[in-house]
Amino acid sequence: MYLLGLGLILLLLKYTEVGAVAAWSWWLVLAPFALAVAWWAWADSTGYTKRKAMAQEDKRRDARRERTKNALDANFQKSRKR
Repeated sequence: MYLLGLGLILLLLKYTEVGAVAAWSWWLVLAPFALAVAWWAWADSTGYTKRKAMAQEDKRRDARRERTKNALDANFQKSRKR
């Protein structure tokens, strides 16, 4: 995502001819887009993206279980005090 953002900034600077980027070659300006495509291809082919998504789902599941456990425990303590 950082490469895509960098590419967009460089593209905007080149198009509007601002600063030193105006004198750069188009190949250099468009290189972050190629690197972003290479990164996404690698991440998808190695399973990196799926592992990150599964870790996020596990984290959310564990948090939900902990909230439920705490809520049930609080209800048990209330009913026990009566």
